[in-house]
Amino acid sequence: EVQLVESGGGSVQAGGSLRLSCTASRFTFDDDDMAWYRQGPGNECELVSIIEADGSTYYADSVQGRFTISQNNAKNTVYLQMNSLKPEDTAVYYCALPGTGKFCAFERGYWGQGTQVTVSS
Repeated sequence: EVQLVESGGGSVQAGGSLRLSCTASRFTFDDDDMAWYRQGPGNECELVSIIEADGSTYYADSVQGRFTISQNNAKNTVYLQMNSLKPEDTAVYYCALPGTGKFCAFERGYWGQGTQVTVSS
């Protein structure tokens, strides 16, 4: 069974940066997309970014220009570089394989355990 392990969350001040990592075991990225989702306090769990098997990417409007998704196929790892962080980016961030659309669908595909990102003003 595929397992996704996330790392890189933490606490940072507004304007700071963090890089999240998601490493997949027993899977290669050749055939499927990988996605990052987040769920902030009182909010729905929503799509942040997705990277397709062909390398094309998508970003939610709220993070466009600040976040960058990338992957290292040799390491079976997907990254989310988060720059210019804002307090509203505070959330639990999940990686998913494959993406499940605009909102989280935990009953489908594979999901990481989640990593907390806290941005203080």
